[in-house]
Amino acid sequence: MTTSRIVDMDFELSAENRELRDEVRAFCESELAPIAQQIEDDRRFPAEIFDGLGERGLLGVPISEEYGGMGAGQQAYSVVVEEIGRISGGTGLSYAAHTSLGSKPLELFGTDAQKQRWLKPLARGEAIGAWALTEPESGSDASNLQTEAVKDGDEWVLNGTKHFITNANVADSILVKAVTDSEAGYDGISTFIVDSDDGFEITKIWEKMGLHSSPTCTVVFDDVRIPEDRLLGERGEGWTQTLKTLDGGRISIAALSTGMAQGAYEAAKSYAGEREQFGQSITEFDAVRDLIVEMYRKTERSRLLTRKAAWQYDRGESARQAASLAKLDASEAAREVAESAIQVLGGYGYMTDYAPQRFYRDAKLMEIGEGTSQIQRLIVGRELSL
Repeated sequence: MTTSRIVDMDFELSAENRELRDEVRAFCESELAPIAQQIEDDRRFPAEIFDGLGERGLLGVPISEEYGGMGAGQQAYSVVVEEIGRISGGTGLSYAAHTSLGSKPLELFGTDAQKQRWLKPLARGEAIGAWALTEPESGSDASNLQTEAVKDGDEWVLNGTKHFITNANVADSILVKAVTDSEAGYDGISTFIVDSDDGFEITKIWEKMGLHSSPTCTVVFDDVRIPEDRLLGERGEGWTQTLKTLDGGRISIAALSTGMAQGAYEAAKSYAGEREQFGQSITEFDAVRDLIVEMYRKTERSRLLTRKAAWQYDRGESARQAASLAKLDASEAAREVAESAIQVLGGYGYMTDYAPQRFYRDAKLMEIGEGTSQIQRLIVGRELSL
């Protein structure tokens, strides 16, 4: 007879994380909520919000204190992402890209000198980070890269185009994936640290369906020369780094999606409690009440899956399956909950004076970015040995 070790997982936030959540919520409600629709209308990256987050030490939540962060782990970081997403999906997306993609790989794979030079400013809120993987021809096949880095003396020369890169036009540093050995397949991909003054060109800022306050750019590298010490980790480790980075990144997208669902649910519940038809609150009607209950159920389910994935990540366990499952469920729930919120508000839900329409447009990207829902199903299937 064999026995398995049972590990208790506490679904309640720690006192420290509750305090962190309350701090972020208060900041977002006082500073971000009043401008949430305006920054979308203006297509404007809210630099003042990021300044405020930086002043509070929130741009380096999962980064170690040694390198300017809070050292609080993935669970705490997920709480922050969720609270920002509850108010503004665009701000939450740029925040997650800065932290999970632009900063965390430096901590995981960088030398001490690289961390001192690039990670510290990012974690302290003195700089914004970005990550450049996707290309015009790669899509879901993220390994099919055309951008090349060729060694020339004591420099690397980068040539290629990166597509749909969050924060690229406001970033101080970008982590760029490039092929260093075209014959080696996955083992021929490496990661490079590129500064904003290294000479790359932003050729397009994309107009999107939603998330307008988060810039999405096309970046062109045309014989961009960088010193040899800009290689992150070892040559040929870029794909392994990418997989590990995406495990954490997908948890952050799950948290962001959960925040959007929470925001949409709260908007619908508040409206329904105040709106009267035929002499009574519309919450008295089964059709409306059932919609709101379903919204609550989906949001809670997404939150629990996200917390489980973050818990596994913080324990140092493999979180690939949990991260993909959380991202898959929460991203689809965010869209569904936002759609239901619009339905509860009726005609008002379609108007930009009310938040559900924004959550609905923003949520759709969560099913696409950092691996589509179809890719997440593929990953979970593989993890289940199917």
